[in-house]
Amino acid sequence: MTNIGIVGLGLIGGSIGLDLRTLGYRVLGVSRREETCQKAIALGAIDEASLELSLLSVADIIFICTPIAAIIPTLEQLIPFLSTTAILTDVASVKEPIVEAISPIWPNFVGGHPMAGKAESGIEVAQLGLFRDRPYVLTPIKNTPLESVQKVETIANLLKSQVYFCDPHEHDGAVAWISHLPVMVSASLIMACMNENNPNVFKLAQHLASSGFRDTSRVGGGNPKLGRMMAQYNRRQVLRSLYSFRDQVDQFIQDIEQEDWQNLEQKLRDTQENRRLFLQDN
Repeated sequence: MTNIGIVGLGLIGGSIGLDLRTLGYRVLGVSRREETCQKAIALGAIDEASLELSLLSVADIIFICTPIAAIIPTLEQLIPFLSTTAILTDVASVKEPIVEAISPIWPNFVGGHPMAGKAESGIEVAQLGLFRDRPYVLTPIKNTPLESVQKVETIANLLKSQVYFCDPHEHDGAVAWISHLPVMVSASLIMACMNENNPNVFKLAQHLASSGFRDTSRVGGGNPKLGRMMAQYNRRQVLRSLYSFRDQVDQFIQDIEQEDWQNLEQKLRDTQENRRLFLQDN
């Protein structure tokens, strides 16, 4: 039986555990908090839990599901306990700096990014089938052992995900557009609304806010630490996307200032059409 290790028993780690235990794998989990360990066992996400990484010495494949900043330190602490054949993978939304740092330390590492989640976080909201029909990106490099890649791909397929392979740098460029930029834009929307200095207008806006505002502000109202780490670890790509977005906003401002309604409508026709290009598989 393949033993699965999970470091970080939150939404993603817990959901991976739920699926893999249902499929017959033995799942071992490590968390910083004893309370989380006990909850994960009670929820059926893992078979055994500990605060100590040594529990994972018998694991064949280990998922590092910690925040981005903790991935490399966690791996360095794990190494003394690992079998030389152990396969490591992660779930971070940024890949290039992680792959570049870990591959020289542990060649049997396969960068991964299951693109699924919820607004809530924590083991309490772990969900069976969270990854079904969602993208799962793998970012092996030329030195990554093919057998290790295939084993992680097998797990991703068992989770019923849609598996994609790409270069770590290209992954980070793509997620900057469709994941990291929206967080910054959505947060900017909320901040702009907070700048309204007429208390009557501000109060009325609060009462009138409905689905449009809810949809466009959702990711900006998410986990602040996660948003910060997206920007910090994918800094160059996030800046590139933000500069481009700023240029587009400036063009809208120019059309409205110049009362060029025809050009503005044409832009909106184009965006109406082009939106479909990003949602065709969802």
